[in-house]
Amino acid sequence: MSIWEVILAFVVVVLMLVALLANVLVLMCFLYSADIRKQVPGLFILNLTFCNLLMTVSNMPLTLAGIIYKSQPGGDHICHIAGFLETFLTTNSMLSMAALSIDRWIAVVFPLSYHSKMRYRDAALILSYTWLHSVSFPIVAASLSWVGFHHLYASCTLYNKRPEDRTQFVIFTGVFHTLSFLLSLVVLCFTYLKVLKVARFHCKRIDVITMQTLVLLVDIHPSVRERCLEEQKRRRQRATRKISTFIGTFILCFAPYVITRLVELSSVVHINSHWGIISKCLAYSKVVSDPFVYSLLRHQYKKTWKDIINKILKRSSINSSALTSESHNRNILQLNE
Repeated sequence: MSIWEVILAFVVVVLMLVALLANVLVLMCFLYSADIRKQVPGLFILNLTFCNLLMTVSNMPLTLAGIIYKSQPGGDHICHIAGFLETFLTTNSMLSMAALSIDRWIAVVFPLSYHSKMRYRDAALILSYTWLHSVSFPIVAASLSWVGFHHLYASCTLYNKRPEDRTQFVIFTGVFHTLSFLLSLVVLCFTYLKVLKVARFHCKRIDVITMQTLVLLVDIHPSVRERCLEEQKRRRQRATRKISTFIGTFILCFAPYVITRLVELSSVVHINSHWGIISKCLAYSKVVSDPFVYSLLRHQYKKTWKDIINKILKRSSINSSALTSESHNRNILQLNE
């Protein structure tokens, strides 16, 4: 193995471990907190977590084996299943992020009618569509034998081995990425930019009220006035930063891989194998970032996972103190004897 392959293998191992821990923690928060389970967005986050966990345990290890051994890991049957799952899970996770953005858009732009427009039944219908949409492409690819081990990405994924099917495969790949990556990106941009517009409007209203209050309070201390102005500035930046994170991580993680897959269809451009694996690792990094972007850094999830960790540590400390006292009592009994 070259130094590049060692580095890439190490990156995949780190991504696997962090993705596994983070997504399991999100799942534990969902099971632990009744308040999170009551919320409609929790269904979308649960579906996204399920896709991320399955991607972590099924596809990442095979990619790691492909990098190390430079050949197809396992038999054709295993690789076909892994390629089917990779196509299905990637599309499903993209559409789940689009569903979350639609939920936020309705909650912010139509707050009074949110509970009537986004119920559990509506969320279940959206999830049903995402599953049907996501499973249709791998079924077509598997039926046409367009799933296999691709050396450029060291992964079991969409791959055409027959030159006579090249035109059909090019059309299929273009339609697939248009209705998965591009569709999700358009929905994300439309909904979150609408949310940002409303957030800025409310910030301006609050700013006007704040400035009027500061003008009326002539005797206010300069430090208090400064803190109010700083909070005003942070409030304006907060919504922009969050929305930039949602859209930015989606583009940064998925766009290099999608563009590489489309450029690869042209026989004129040669793609370096190391870049192919790097673009695949960037796509895998979305599995790592999703738990933090959509769940663990939010106040409710942060409180829940802190409660879980404190509960585990408290139990372990009680058990250790019990064992210590038990051993101490045994020593006293031995001395008395």
